[in-house]
Amino acid sequence: MNDPIRTFQVENLDVQVYPDRTSLGSTAAAAVSARIQKLQRKQASIRMVFAAAPSQNEFLAALCEDDGIDWSQITGFHMDEYLGLPASAPQLFGNFLRERIFTKVPFGAVHYIDPEAESAEQECRRYAELINRAPVDIVCMGIGENGHIAFNDPPVADFNDPATVKIVTLDQPCRQQQVNDGCFAEISQVPKQALTLTVPALMSADFITVVVPGPTKKEAVKRTLTGSVETACPASILRRHHQATLYLDADSAVLLEEDAKND
Repeated sequence: MNDPIRTFQVENLDVQVYPDRTSLGSTAAAAVSARIQKLQRKQASIRMVFAAAPSQNEFLAALCEDDGIDWSQITGFHMDEYLGLPASAPQLFGNFLRERIFTKVPFGAVHYIDPEAESAEQECRRYAELINRAPVDIVCMGIGENGHIAFNDPPVADFNDPATVKIVTLDQPCRQQQVNDGCFAEISQVPKQALTLTVPALMSADFITVVVPGPTKKEAVKRTLTGSVETACPASILRRHHQATLYLDADSAVLLEEDAKND
């Protein structure tokens, strides 16, 4: 286990800072593995929701290498998906997770959002029904450059959303992030709409791991931890969850460290 540079708490949210992406990812994976194994000692099945983004690469790789997990007892979901791309598009989040975890370990079941569904509204209802069949045990997420969680961007995030899955229009900073991440060559290629699990659906999980490396996330991290809890920074709601941990690296935590030095 890697030792953190710094640990602290903001309201209910535990925060751990590591020197680099690799140590961050492996530590977060170890924590999730420990949680899975604890649950598997007392229940027959586990339901997990995963984020799909380059920020999750080290975490997902480390989780796949953990030999203490019985994946056959786990049902996997992803938390959002673009609309308007063909099913073969590598940018689709289902394809990202299929390549990095869903086919690398033997899940009991995996449920994908269909980006080519004839009706996006019906697909929302179908996926919501799957999510709502039983409680979600673990959510593994990141935070966007605009502070989004899943595709709950500031203009559409609702902390009291009555829906489980909804159609959203992506804001400009969110679409630009997909270019910054190298997923698309230019913003005109990024879809304008997507399906996403809502904020309450994500927050309903018993255990949340939030993996946020890299310098492009430093402003979002600062807003998440030091600003008001409001939809202007959707990730700020994580401070109210009863069992969530935010894993940062030196780059994503740099503004927090500067503030600490100035105090």
